[in-house]
This record gives sequence, structure tokens and C-alpha cells, in this order.
Amino acid sequence: MATLIRPVEPISDPSAAKIATTKGISIMPRAQTSHPLDPLSAAEISVAVATVRAAGSTPEVRDSMRFIEVVLVEPDKHVVALADAYFFPPFQPSLLPRTRGGPLIPSKLPPRQARLVVYNKRSNETSIWTVELSEVHAATRGGHHRGKVISSKVVPNVQPPMDAMEYAECEAVVKDFPPFQEAMKKRGIEDMELVMVDPWCVGYHSNADAPSRRLAKPLIFCRTESDCPMENGYARPVEGIHVLVDMQNMVVIEFEDRKLVPLPPADPLRNYTAGETRGGVDRSDVKPLQISQPEGPSFRVNGKFIEWQKWNFRIGFTPREGLVIYSVAYVDGNRGRRPVAHRLSFVEMVVPYGDPNDPHYRKNAFDAGEDGLGKNAHSLKKGCDCLGYIKYFDAHFTNFTGGVETIENCVCLHEEDHGILWKHQDWRTGLAEVRRSRRLTVSFVCTVANYEYGFFWHFYQDGKIEAEVKLTGILSLGALQPGETRKYGTTIAPGLYAPVHQHFFVARMDMAVDCKPGEAFNQVVEVNLKVEEPGKDNVHNNAFYAEEELLRSELQAMRDCNPLSARHWIVRNTRNVNRTGQLTGFKLVPGSNCLPLAGSEAKFLRRAAFLKHNLWVTPYAREEMYPGGEFPNQNPRVGEGLATWVKKDRSLEEADIVLWYVFGVTHIPRLEDWPVMPVERIGFMLMPHGFFNCSPAVDVPPSATDLELKDNDIATKPIQNGIIAKL
Repeated sequence: MATLIRPVEPISDPSAAKIATTKGISIMPRAQTSHPLDPLSAAEISVAVATVRAAGSTPEVRDSMRFIEVVLVEPDKHVVALADAYFFPPFQPSLLPRTRGGPLIPSKLPPRQARLVVYNKRSNETSIWTVELSEVHAATRGGHHRGKVISSKVVPNVQPPMDAMEYAECEAVVKDFPPFQEAMKKRGIEDMELVMVDPWCVGYHSNADAPSRRLAKPLIFCRTESDCPMENGYARPVEGIHVLVDMQNMVVIEFEDRKLVPLPPADPLRNYTAGETRGGVDRSDVKPLQISQPEGPSFRVNGKFIEWQKWNFRIGFTPREGLVIYSVAYVDGNRGRRPVAHRLSFVEMVVPYGDPNDPHYRKNAFDAGEDGLGKNAHSLKKGCDCLGYIKYFDAHFTNFTGGVETIENCVCLHEEDHGILWKHQDWRTGLAEVRRSRRLTVSFVCTVANYEYGFFWHFYQDGKIEAEVKLTGILSLGALQPGETRKYGTTIAPGLYAPVHQHFFVARMDMAVDCKPGEAFNQVVEVNLKVEEPGKDNVHNNAFYAEEELLRSELQAMRDCNPLSARHWIVRNTRNVNRTGQLTGFKLVPGSNCLPLAGSEAKFLRRAAFLKHNLWVTPYAREEMYPGGEFPNQNPRVGEGLATWVKKDRSLEEADIVLWYVFGVTHIPRLEDWPVMPVERIGFMLMPHGFFNCSPAVDVPPSATDLELKDNDIATKPIQNGIIAKL
């Protein structure tokens, strides 16, 4: 097969050939076909797995290897800058600092590297490997590969994320367990095909949950019809059965039928598929809505590089985070390409439940760190909410046994109409100008058991970036005894209640406002609106003003939202000013938000101390990626991750700034959330604040609808007996 990546020499190689030039334009060979930030290809994943497996000391070790994740080792920022400047379009040499005599450009980029998290099923050990992908073929033949192990280490006292293969095997083991079958017979269920077993990580509540064992504590549900694959099985939770599974050896190690709670009756409103909702009658009055882009989209795609309306950035994807946005910049006229952020992603989410009863008190899912948002992503071939001209991107992962799986159409890129961008009518002349807003949306959707989460990054023509999460799916329910009610949830059907709970998300934003790679010229200020004290400066008692405070160090920068003072935070460049002399910046504007409602001694807060504040700020450190540490599954260590890192209290006065924004929603279930939840949206904005000299949206041209308004009067005629009256 053809070679995808040729052997390359390191950047520091002094023997690198001098680059030929023609009329001042550098001409160089393409040493790599993959940009340094491109996700690993299927071939690269195969080579990385084969390299690690071949390095196993014995056949037993090799056979017991299970591959949790294989991801790109993201290179240093100066390597990315070099690649963007001279190796990959659109070729931006302005990214590199000017040097006397011109830049010294190497002929090749460093080899790409893969990082593997490997679980040894025999020894219950977790190890981390780094493999250099010096030469990658489209298919390995006869076990040959071109990878090189750079490093490997065993990480003690941890459990890596669970895998879908483990979950499927766990379900089968529980359903085949004779005492479990007897317990289900007591509840009137003999057909095990009706039973659904959802394995949940045990978290960490006591030493019994220590990572010396790989454990799962399943939740049990039961469908009513074996021939209906789309039946909502979550409508019949099975309570009173305690099951603990050793996931290493895949055996049930604890079982107890503690309490016989009758199965809830089959709810006639439980299903959500077409023709089976609300009595089996779907709406018939929804007319087609078509989005047409006859000239194609306004965005341009080159590999993973995106350009749209002066924005440009790269798309990445990881098994844990899902979608990653790299190298975000805005092309600002004669000021050229202006960086905004190096890396944007959602790095963790936590879902704590508020019911103290068993089993709900243990429901504290870390859906990124325990399961992986990316590994649970959908193929949008199976249903996509995007309209218009769409560009899809595939995602490649390793499965548990080291094979490569591809999620086709995993990431969706498209444009959306977004209402009014701006408008003004001069009341004296009657003349008006109006512009419609368009935004570019990059998104993916994942399912974690009963819940769906859509993760969206929106780019706007006025320079804003919006991060949005859409929550939908099916409630995680509990069963009630006849006549019983629970104060910690909402009764939504006979024998069914939905516990109160919260959803928290953590966005990690490696900012680079007006900073080229290698520059660390950002700082963060907090802004609060203050009411002026009565007196000579406020004789009319109407005065208020914005008060700024520089967050000088990490401990000072642990902050919470405060809507009463319109609190927000600005990332500023300390050495770049706009036309009024103010420092250029981007501000983080919170949306609706909350903090954990659990008590300070809640067990899940041992692993999720980062939820105690809405904002954390750290200087960039390569190894600081996940707010709860890399391995939150069964983690016994208190406050690992962000809460520990900030104790160093590093300076933030002029630094390479990383924002960690924690945002969440408190869900008090409604009857209207059943059987499937309408989407709830939460998020935040990154908005230019003194970044531009005026509105960047003022040059957006009028759209066809702005220039020619049509009177579609059919919708405004009165209706008589359901028929449009003839006027």
C-alpha cells in the first residue's frame, strides 16, 4: 500500500536542506500529508496498536492488552506555528517571529506521535505508551509496522474509562446469573430478552470502591414487548436488586434482592416513535421547510482547516472530549490574522443526582472521564438536525481489543440563519438598513445510556463565539411502591418518578488573544457593575459603573458567576491596543448557571472539586488537561486535578492563559419531559471586547430577503372552520 507518512527528521536537525525559492516564495517538499493537529487516521491507530502489542514481553501480556484510547500527541505550539506558516495552506508565515536574515525553515516536521492508554485485563494494570509514527502504511502486512515505542509506564492505583464492549459483556453476565433470573421471576419477568442492564461506574464512596478492582454497579430496566426494538425500556425501572460486577474477570461478585418493588405498569405514553405517541396520532399540519443554498456554502474546507467569514480554525476529535477546535483566528483587514484561542473543547461533565435513596445516590456520572464523549458519538447518517449544505467529518477510534472503528459523519459543519444581525431606521427620513445574521456551526451528538448531549461551537459574523450544549434523551427513573411519593423527584406516571439532578460541563479554553505562538501576553480581569454611593458624584442616585479587578494569581482567580453585578471576565493582551488606547480582549459572558446543590461533604465532590467554582484560570501547562485528573473512574484521591494545580498559586499577570469554565443546569423533571425530553440549551459566549476598532459586522452585505421583502399574505388571512377564508 502507498505510504501515508514518510520518514521525517526532527526540526532541530542541522542538516536540514535549505529551501529553494522562486521569486521570494519558498518551495519545499511535502514531508507529511497530515497536519500536526489532524486526528490520527485509521492507519496510524492500527500502527500504534500493533507497535504496543509487539512490545509486550510475553504472549500472555499481549493477549491481555485492552486498548482504552489511542490519541494524537499534540505537538508543541511552535511546531503547529511552523506547520501553518510553511507546510500547510493557507501558508501564514506571519505566525512566526521575524528574524534577521529571514527564518531558518527545516525541510521536514517532526514525526507524529500517538499516546495509548492500555488496560491489562490479566494484571488489572493501566499503562500509558507513546509511539512514534515514523512510517505508516494503509494496511499492516504480516504483523509488520513502522512505529517506535518512545516511552511506557504503569500508572498505579487507577482505573481507566469503561468501554462499550465491557458494557455489553456485563449485561450478558448479569442476565445469565441464576439468582438474578430468580429475582426477575419474582417480579413476573421470565424472558431475559426484555431485561436491560445499564452498567454504571461505581464512583468512589469508600474503600470498597478502591481501584484495586474494576467495578460496575448496574441499573436494571425492563421492556414490555420483546418484538418492539424501539420501545422505551427506561419506562420500567427494576428496583430493590443490588448487583456488583467485577469487570476485570466479568463475574457477579455481590448480589442481593433487598426489596421487592413491583414493576411499574406499562405506561401508555411511554413511547416516542412515530405513530406511537399520545394515542398514536402524530401532527399532520407541519408543512415542509426547505433550506436552499444554490451557490453552495460560504465556508471553505481544506482537510480539517475551515475558513468562513474572516474566521479560520482547525477541527480535531478525541475519544474523550469529542470535538476539538484548534488555532482559532480572525482575519482583520490590514491587521492580518489575529489569534483568539489555541484550543477549545469540553473536557469533562458530571451528572450528580439529588435522591439519597439507593441506588440513586450513587448516580454521579463523569461522562467524559468514565465513558468518553467522543467514543459515544453518533453517526449522523442515522439522523441529523442540520439543514442546508453540510460538510461531515468521520472519526476513528480503537475498540477495546485494538481494532479500528470509524464513526461516519460524526462531526457536522454547516451554516445557519440566525435572525437579525443589526438594524436601524432613521425616524426622520424613514430610511432603514437591516442585515440578517448567519453563523457557522460545528457540532457532534453523543448518547450516554439514557441521555443525549449535543455539543456545538457557533461562530458569528460580529466576532462572537458561542459554546452551546443541548440536552435531550430520556429521564433516568425510579420505581415507586403503590401510593408512595418522593420529595426528591417528580412523579411522572403511575409507579414512576424522576429524581432531581444536575448536569455540569467544563469547557477548557487555551486562549491566545492577539498572541502568536510562543508569546504569553494575556491576563484576565473580572468586571462587576457597581452602584455609585449617594453623594456629590451621584446626586440623582442613578449612577453605576463597571469596576475591573486584575486576577493576579490562580487562587485569586477561583470565581463564581454573579448575575446581580453582571459579572464577566475579559482576557486581554497586555501589549496590544485598539484605536482608543485600550488593551484588546475577548470577554467570557456567562449564560444561565448554577453550583452543586449537594453538601460540602458529598462523596462525588471528592472527585469533582472543580465544580465548587464556575471559573478557574491557570497558566498553560501541557500535562494539565482534565479538571478531575486523567482517571476519575474509582479515583480515591481527594481534589485531584484542577483543585490541586491551583494551589501552586502561579502568576497570571502576563501568561499563556487557560480558562476553565464550569456551567450547569439543575433539572427538576416535569411531566412534559416524558417520554423524551425537549432540548434544553445552556452555554456561554466569547465576545470581542475592544478587540476591533468598530463593529466587524457593519460590512456584512444585505441578503436577498433584506432587499426584497415579500408579502406572503396567505398566513395572515382569517381562518373559518379550519379553512382559509376567501377574501
